[in-house]
This record gives sequence, C-alpha cells and structure tokens, in this order.
Amino acid sequence: MILYLHGFRSSPRSFKARVVQKTLEGAGRAHELICPQLPASPKAAMELALLLAERHAPHDLSIIGSSLGGFYATWLAERLGVRAVVINPAVDPTRNLEQHVGVTRAWHSDDLFEFKQEYIGELEALRVRTITRPERYFLLAATGDEVLDYREMVAHYAGARQHVIEGSDHAISEFPQYVDEVLAFCTPQPGKAGALQ
Repeated sequence: MILYLHGFRSSPRSFKARVVQKTLEGAGRAHELICPQLPASPKAAMELALLLAERHAPHDLSIIGSSLGGFYATWLAERLGVRAVVINPAVDPTRNLEQHVGVTRAWHSDDLFEFKQEYIGELEALRVRTITRPERYFLLAATGDEVLDYREMVAHYAGARQHVIEGSDHAISEFPQYVDEVLAFCTPQPGKAGALQ
C-alpha cells in the first residue's frame, strides 16, 4: 500500500497525486493507493494518517509526501519504520507557514479553511530534527524550487537516496518523468538491493 500525503492548501486532486493514481491504475494497482484529504490541523492530519497507515505498517506500506506532506511523511516514517519518498519536502514548515495563519483558500476548490496560530506549535511537535535510517528515504528535490530551499532538503536527508533535479519548480511540473522511479522505491523487490530488512 502507498499512502500519499499532499501539501499545504492542496488535496488528493493535486497534480502529483493524480499522476501517481493514474500510473498505479495503468499497472492494475489502483487499489494500493490511499490518498486522504488532510485536515488543516497538523495534529489532526497525523491522527488521520496514523489511523490509515497502521492497518498496513510496517511490512506493507510506503509513504509519498509532497512539500508539507513530505514533512508529515518523515514523521510517520520515523514512527512506523516504513519507507518514504519526500518530494520537495518542507524541512521546517514552522518558518514558512507562520505567514499563512488566518483564513485561506484551498488550491483545488473554492473552500475556505482556517490555519490557526496553534497549528504552528503542532508542527513543531512533529518536527524530526535528524532522520534515523537514511536508507528508508528517497528525496526528490528541484534546484528551481521557488518556495523551499533544496539545499536544506539535501542536508536534512543526508545519506538517503537523492535525485536532485536541475531547475524545475516546487510542483515538479515534469513529475510524470519521475513517477516510475518514485513508485519503484515504494515497492522494492524482496532480496533486491534497497529492500529494507
């Protein structure tokens, strides 16, 4: 099973989530994807993710997280001992999201939601300062990310498998070129290099 965690203001209808879904559908694996709408509250988001993940972790679960979802994926991977692909992940979202406190609009709908000041503290409580098993992670980062600094990502996931894209953007607009690599990491073959023991 693959748990996909979208970014801030995003949804299961995000571009990358739809690419993952379409690719799995094409391989007859659509049933392997879990892609929930995450609540604005980081604490509530992780309670939901844990509820969904614990049915399959650790032997039959990988996580893909984009941006804020990458931050969440890292916390879950450390807690559950599962593999995680982090795509342009937020390393410390408390810095970036402080400016978004208040009422804001989701990207893929006209729905408004409130990002409360208390959520910054919830993010801080979830922060992983040092990953414990780098082999559990695959970082896909873009040097052209206009929102987050890819160098911070590279340093935070030191020792992990890393694919740094020259250029591109925060959304990784050419993500279809990389989805097979992402899904291959999520589903290693038993006994092959990269499989976690």
